[in-house]
Amino acid sequence: MAVAKLMMPGPVTVMSRFTATRACCLSSMLDTLSIHPGSQSRTFSSSRVTFDWLSPRSGESSKSRKGRPRVPTGGSVKGTTVVWGEYGIRLKDTSRRISASQLKIADETIKKRLRGMKYRIYHRISANIGVYTSGNDQRMGKGKGSFDYWSARVPVSRILFELKGDIHEQIVRDAFRLAGNKLPGQYEFVKKGDPPVMGITKLANGVTEESLRRPRMPVPAPSLDSTAERMPATTPP
Repeated sequence: MAVAKLMMPGPVTVMSRFTATRACCLSSMLDTLSIHPGSQSRTFSSSRVTFDWLSPRSGESSKSRKGRPRVPTGGSVKGTTVVWGEYGIRLKDTSRRISASQLKIADETIKKRLRGMKYRIYHRISANIGVYTSGNDQRMGKGKGSFDYWSARVPVSRILFELKGDIHEQIVRDAFRLAGNKLPGQYEFVKKGDPPVMGITKLANGVTEESLRRPRMPVPAPSLDSTAERMPATTPP
């Protein structure tokens, strides 16, 4: 009987074993969930994150209004020059809204013209504005309508595409010409190093930002002699 009593574990030994087992299970569970307080692990990937420039990834939290392109009126020339590439295509007539399908067709036109050549194309705009329609047979009111397509608000003198590669300039001009024919509006071909544009005025030939930011341009006073010289003579000399 005494031997049996010696072999039975005491209450303290049972409690210590239970505590150790519980701590071991908790530690393994934390390691499995990767939330151990002493570890700072994070996922890592060497591949580049790709974003869709024709539609936002998260959508819209609220329906966008029709709005107008944000034309910089304080003297900004942002987005009017070639930054990453060597050549670019720039809108020059007026601000407008371009749909994602039109931008995709223009991009495919450039790639089709430059097929088999080594180049890289850069997209300077993205279609992140939703367009909603309610149909032609709907009466006025009752909401803005359902989603139709994505679009981009492009202000005047904004670069749309840039291109860089071992390609002749005339070939790039032809590719951008074909792309401009697929897009609404008028476009011009620009190269890296061309002067920026403030509004619709190019900062070249003596035109500077300071002169355009002035509230009033200096106007020469009218002179009687200069006016008489410009007027045609009514009587022969």
